[in-house]
Amino acid sequence: MKALVVAAGLGTRLRPLTDSIPKALVPINGVPLLEHVCNKLISAGFDEIIINVHHFADQIIEFVQTKKQFGIHIEISDERDQLLDTGGAIKKATWFFDDNQPFLVHNVDIISTVNLNEMYQYHQTRHADATLLTSDRPTNRYLLFDRAMQLKGWTNIHTQEVKSSFDQIDISALSRLAFGGIQIISPNLLKLMASWPDRFSVIDFYLSAAQYHSIISYQPMGISWFDVGKIESLQKVESWLSAHL
Repeated sequence: MKALVVAAGLGTRLRPLTDSIPKALVPINGVPLLEHVCNKLISAGFDEIIINVHHFADQIIEFVQTKKQFGIHIEISDERDQLLDTGGAIKKATWFFDDNQPFLVHNVDIISTVNLNEMYQYHQTRHADATLLTSDRPTNRYLLFDRAMQLKGWTNIHTQEVKSSFDQIDISALSRLAFGGIQIISPNLLKLMASWPDRFSVIDFYLSAAQYHSIISYQPMGISWFDVGKIESLQKVESWLSAHL
């Protein structure tokens, strides 16, 4: 199975740590975020991984080499010339996903107990075009799903902005769920991405595709999930890992 680890971000919310190292190499209990994510993917059976790089790219490349590619096939998607956002990162890595099988995309700053095998099976069982990890947690930006857990729109509750490819949606009838930084994509969506620019938001892409494709929510119960993109999150996740591992 194949996966993309999104690791090219500038990590501005983790400054001053990311003034000298990339976000992917910020340590959690002495282990870099990238290593945590790669180990999770490998334990779930993913044996081919591509990592996109931009900020302090050389450090990430050297780290992967020192780890002897974690004993699997690892490629680098070089975005040093231009940071492409998640949508553009997936499009640039299209060549890697050449086996006509669904692939997983995992943000490097997400630590969780999500069972990736169960999520992958859920995606296949539902015959989805894309499956997005979601949760019912406080945030400013929400994805909007109908009762069948099909994506219908997006909203920013702070600005009241709403995006949707549907002519009319009743927001009050839709579930507001936060995206969790892990997604599974079927290869047919890569063809749709071909007409998009080099740099684009994957959420905007999903909103555009949702009218004619199955973009669904995966909301497992009883999991632990952490966004380690902020300084204040580091101590919290370190304490949790110490208590559970």
